[in-house]
This record gives sequence, structure tokens and C-alpha cells, in this order.
Amino acid sequence: MKYNEIYHFSHPQHKLRFEYSEFPFKCDGCKEVGIGSRYKCTTCDYDLHMHCAIPSASITHPFYKKCSFQFLSRPPGSVPRYCNACEKDITGFLYHCNSCGFDLHPCCAKLPMVLDDGEVKLYLYRKVSASCHRCGRKGRSWSYRSTCKKYNLHVACVKEMLVDSWHEIYFGRANNNNTYNNSSNNCRKLENRIPSLKGTLQTHHRKSKGKVQKCCEMAGLALQFIISAVLGDPTTLIAGVVGSLMSK
Repeated sequence: MKYNEIYHFSHPQHKLRFEYSEFPFKCDGCKEVGIGSRYKCTTCDYDLHMHCAIPSASITHPFYKKCSFQFLSRPPGSVPRYCNACEKDITGFLYHCNSCGFDLHPCCAKLPMVLDDGEVKLYLYRKVSASCHRCGRKGRSWSYRSTCKKYNLHVACVKEMLVDSWHEIYFGRANNNNTYNNSSNNCRKLENRIPSLKGTLQTHHRKSKGKVQKCCEMAGLALQFIISAVLGDPTTLIAGVVGSLMSK
């Protein structure tokens, strides 16, 4: 359910208004990166993912059939917590199973089990036996896998790719005189720095050039869907930003 304006317990000073952003933002709820749909207080520059702004009080998950996850505004206890989906630290909003001790970022908890646009179909797995096309390792975190089972990508790797790319844009060059104050220039730079798997795939696939190219094209389409889902907006491909993913 979506509302144009909401009140939220984490920001009682002002209403939060629904908007769509093609620029990355840091969610002030879960502290993770986001893009696309969000709730924002323009007065305070306060942002929330959709899943953080309108959470469920409790959820279940097909990967943890015996668990009941409760929404919490902060990690329980004094011991550092990590997300069982992406294995990244949890420092803000989360879903926590008190019985088993499992934790999930809100966006990870709501990752679609299947991403399907009619041509490319990807399935979410808790574990896969094949190696990830990004890091080359097995296990580690949840993965999206293609129907043919030849393409795998860790949820954790997608997050790392996004953070590395966007950190360079918005922070790594902060001391450079050529700062990105123009919004259209920002968007163009972001487009060019969306993570690409082309080089990684060519390393993993010692096949004919045609087969490598076909696999890369498949990876490009798949990564668009996974990026959108990981960032909390699986209903859109962030067309203007992710569209040129594999064009270079």
C-alpha cells in the first residue's frame, strides 16, 4: 500500500512525502543505500525506503519456515548484528527472529523470490552450489540464479558493487574542484558508473566470443532486475539510470 504522505515514528517532526528518485540515497531507517521509490522530508533531508517507511509488524520468510520475524527500529542487544541475506552489518531498522536470532534488512526481507519481465527470469536461493559471477566464490549470501542455472550473483556482491561505484562519485572526488553540482551531470556520471559484469564474465567463461557476448547480455539484463530489488524498488528497472548498464 502506498500513501502520498505519512507520519513516521522515526521522524515525528514532519510528514514524509512519497517521491521517486533516480539518484541514490541513504535510507535513514535501515542505513542502507536506496534508489527509486522513497518517503522523504525535504525540510530535514530525511529519507526512507518504502519497506522502511511502511513496514509489517511481523513477517515470515520461505527460507526460514520456523521463524517469525518482528520489525525493530534498532538491533537488539549490544552484540553487532549482520543480515543473514546479504551478510552486511545491521545498524538500523531490521526484522529479527527472537527464537533463532536471525536478522534481515527490511529490503532484503522483501526481496522477490522470482524476478520476471517476460524474457529473463531469476530465482532467489538461500544457497547455490555454483560460484558467483562477481566474486567467483560459493555460499556467502543469498543469490539470484537464472532459469538455466548458468548465471549466479550474490545479493552481497550487488551491494558491494553499488557502494563502490557510488562512493567514488559522491565522496571519492569531493575534494576535486570539478564537483558535480549539476543534476543532469550527476545522472550521466551515475549511469556510466553503474556496476558492470562484462569483464568479470569474460574471465569466468573461456568460450567462443559469441557465447561470451550472449552471456554478458544476459548478465546485463539480470543485473538490472537484481539492482532494483536490492535497492528496495523491485517494481521498476530505474530505466534512466540502469538502462546503459552493458552498453560500454
